[in-house]
Amino acid sequence: MRTAGTPGITLKRQLARIGHVALLLAFVVFLAFPFYWMLVTTFKETTDLLNVGNDPFLFNAPPTLDNLRMLFRETEFGRWVLNTILVGVLVVAVTVLLSVPAGYALARLTGRWGSRLGIAIFLTYLVPPTLLFIPFSRIVAGLGLQDSMWSLVLVYPSFTVPFSIWLLMGFFKAVPRDIEDAAMVDGLSRFGAFLKVVVPISSAGILTVVIFTLTLVMQEFVYGLTFITSSSNYTVSVGVPTFLVRGDVYFWGSLMGACLIVSVPIAILYNFFVDRFVAGFTVGAIK
Repeated sequence: MRTAGTPGITLKRQLARIGHVALLLAFVVFLAFPFYWMLVTTFKETTDLLNVGNDPFLFNAPPTLDNLRMLFRETEFGRWVLNTILVGVLVVAVTVLLSVPAGYALARLTGRWGSRLGIAIFLTYLVPPTLLFIPFSRIVAGLGLQDSMWSLVLVYPSFTVPFSIWLLMGFFKAVPRDIEDAAMVDGLSRFGAFLKVVVPISSAGILTVVIFTLTLVMQEFVYGLTFITSSSNYTVSVGVPTFLVRGDVYFWGSLMGACLIVSVPIAILYNFFVDRFVAGFTVGAIK
């Protein structure tokens, strides 16, 4: 049976749906625009890019591969990518091995000391790298790791581990203690319950730590520039601006090509695991 207010309610729902779609579309365009800009700039001719009379968002001249040729032939971009992957994997392993047990211990520490220690560890993450690279350089020199990627593997956990511990504390606190107690009643030890019960439940948090660490390693510049001198040992964040910015000359096409190649895998990784992130951030909200 129809009521007099039904057409009005239907119109409101349609307007709300249109508004929702419009807002979502605007959000998608806003997030995708940097990738579109990098893609267009990568394949633009230099004359087309520098001509202020041309539309910067479209190809006013035929696309070209010269920017990518310069990136791969006149620089060691491929080697820089491999160096970045190697350093990133090692730093991720160190960060996970240190931050997971530390975050769990602080989350389960009763009283006020757990929160205080967690805040104190997080505050070390806020120390600017420009204040630390001088003492770190002395440590690196003392260990004989100058101009070695191992110096970065040693230094990078100094700012990835504190934040990861603080982040994982929130995930581990959301895991009810009753689950661990039940596992221990079934015969598991404390470590066994942590390894077989808590870690799988907190996999979204650990995944967040992995991607956070990889992102920081890929964009860090100060330590890489300080401790590495040979171009063959550079990471992407140091090699690209060093070789593609020459005085006041910026090779924008090659710069954007390097940014696009490096950022797309990270964006895909974020998108692929977005459901796990949401599940992890809401764990424990509904019991």
